[in-house]
Amino acid sequence: MSDIPPRPSPDARVVAAKARALWSRVPPALRLPLAVFLACQACYLLWWMAFYPGMIDYDSLVHAWQVTTDHWISNHSVLYNCLVWLTLNLSGGFAALTLLQTIAMSAALGYACASLHTLGVRGRWSAPAAVACALVPPLGPFAVFVGKDVPFTICAVLTFAVTARLLGRRLNGSWNGRLRRSEVALLCVGFLGIGLFRNNGFPMTVIAALCLLLALPGARRLITALVTATTAVTLTLMLVVYPAVGVEPPRQTLVYNLHYADLAVTYAQAPGLFTRDDLRLMARATSLSNWRAGGTSCYASDPMYRKLDRDVTDPLTEPIVRLWWRTLRKAPHIVMGARICRGHLAWAVFPGPKDQGGRTWNSLNWVNPEFYRWYPEMQKSPYRQAAQPRPLSTTLNHAADFTYGTSRVPQLEWLLWRGAIWCYATYVLVARLARTRNCRPLLALAGLTLGIQLTVLAAIPSPSFRYMVAPMFIGVLCLSLIPALRGAAVPFVPPQASGKTPSTASPKNVEYVP
Repeated sequence: MSDIPPRPSPDARVVAAKARALWSRVPPALRLPLAVFLACQACYLLWWMAFYPGMIDYDSLVHAWQVTTDHWISNHSVLYNCLVWLTLNLSGGFAALTLLQTIAMSAALGYACASLHTLGVRGRWSAPAAVACALVPPLGPFAVFVGKDVPFTICAVLTFAVTARLLGRRLNGSWNGRLRRSEVALLCVGFLGIGLFRNNGFPMTVIAALCLLLALPGARRLITALVTATTAVTLTLMLVVYPAVGVEPPRQTLVYNLHYADLAVTYAQAPGLFTRDDLRLMARATSLSNWRAGGTSCYASDPMYRKLDRDVTDPLTEPIVRLWWRTLRKAPHIVMGARICRGHLAWAVFPGPKDQGGRTWNSLNWVNPEFYRWYPEMQKSPYRQAAQPRPLSTTLNHAADFTYGTSRVPQLEWLLWRGAIWCYATYVLVARLARTRNCRPLLALAGLTLGIQLTVLAAIPSPSFRYMVAPMFIGVLCLSLIPALRGAAVPFVPPQASGKTPSTASPKNVEYVP
């Protein structure tokens, strides 16, 4: 047999020529983001077809229960509830929503690569990083998950991309102290999305905006106005608009569930700190044995929360909070230690010895049977069937199940399922880039990652993987900065300091291509 490969058929050559001609019509500035978008979307379509109509867990069905039984509650993202309501009423299932999530994520990753290009990162490095986010589990299938944390992560990636573009403009000499309309619009979408898709998201945008204020002095007023307006909109919706339109506020027990967990940990470690009156109050909420059992592990507040009868504990909220303050004054080391332990996912690279490892993973098309005990209406709901897995390809489903399951090897949890390592990687890479380019404003690239890490550390109910997914996406994208770290430091001269306009400034001082 001849080793000469067969020549392509005339039809194949014609198709290739038409594809090249079509691609040549794409403006050069759009080729990188478009190529990344198409490559990422191809990967996401495979996950979408394998896990059709989407990956479902307990919280996914809570969204469905709220919007189909008219029990809208603001403990979950009301904006995401609206999206779930829309897709269930228009299509009868979750598939349309998960497909739109993949498209939005692909677009955000494409825009991120184009923004990194303004920092001197070539597409040959940023594009593989973006495709890895769409291909490798657990980040790949995360986009087809039915949950508010998916659009939150999309908005976080978008905010990171706008930050990179703004800093790139300052670095390459095109910064004139003003934000373009497209940058203002995208930054507004990112800030609003972070605040509206996660109830504690607005502190993250505030921290990210503070970093931008230090990096972009010419636009301080606009950035301040932007973050103030988006934060005000978020708080106004949560505190005024949602109650006015009939959205129920969360139960008091849920709002203060971390306080119950702190008291349980303190009672388990130092029961002598509590007086008889304290113990009588605690016994009214639940038995002292439940308090002791709930405090045996400090890694999650959910086990203690499940032992509480909310109808009983809601009226006890005020005295319980007063007891918490007294306990904090008596034993601050225990209470603060419980908080730091509960935020283990945010700062620790490896899981703790008593960390509930299974809680760091998203469930794969699995619904907790306990859900139907809390929400019996869903037993006969037609939307229960909409959540059942119906893969469009059995072969893809088996391959995706195997790949996803392989990623859950405990030895790889620190790398694939915990965001702390990616936070630290982002800090190191951004700091090295700022030093190499001799440009401290580049440190603002890590502002959003820092905001997410600190906020999750301050308040997290359980070590669930989804809380730290956004820093993982940003960390993988920041790996493309590594080629820019080679060589000696490149002097950076801002256009205002050089005395030249961006068009006449020396290229070696304002532009760097690795």
